[in-house]
Amino acid sequence: MKVKLIMIGKTAFDFVESGESMYENRLKHYCNFQKVVLADVKNAKNFTHPELKKKEGKLFLEKLAKTDFVVLLDENGTELSSRRFASFIEKKGIDYAGELVFVIGGAFGFSDAIYERANSKISFSQMTFSHQIVRVLFLEQLYRAFTIIKGESYHHD
Repeated sequence: MKVKLIMIGKTAFDFVESGESMYENRLKHYCNFQKVVLADVKNAKNFTHPELKKKEGKLFLEKLAKTDFVVLLDENGTELSSRRFASFIEKKGIDYAGELVFVIGGAFGFSDAIYERANSKISFSQMTFSHQIVRVLFLEQLYRAFTIIKGESYHHD
């Protein structure tokens, strides 16, 4: 199974980078995982939030293939338990031959064009998390999902 995570901008936090690396290494045993970090929009402070989302949206769209199943990590998405997320991953691995692509937007979310392109939206919580923190949360949950699928002892109910 091919899984890709696309996000905007490098992290400014060492602990986020460390967490990402740890889970990326663990994921190698379960899937063909790729992380794509898009460069921040230049002179972002010169744009309104809608303008910035639109510019970031164009960057995301350039990295998406027509055959990708695109899942936005979005505060307005469907909340899933870890087991339900594992079922979602497993079903996509069985039913879908293309790449499963998860997208983390910038600080102000996604453009309308990205919402139109998306196949699904998932939320981690009713709480709002920074797009930096979501990077590690997502990778941990993806790793957890694969351990659930494989029946390994990482997840406890």
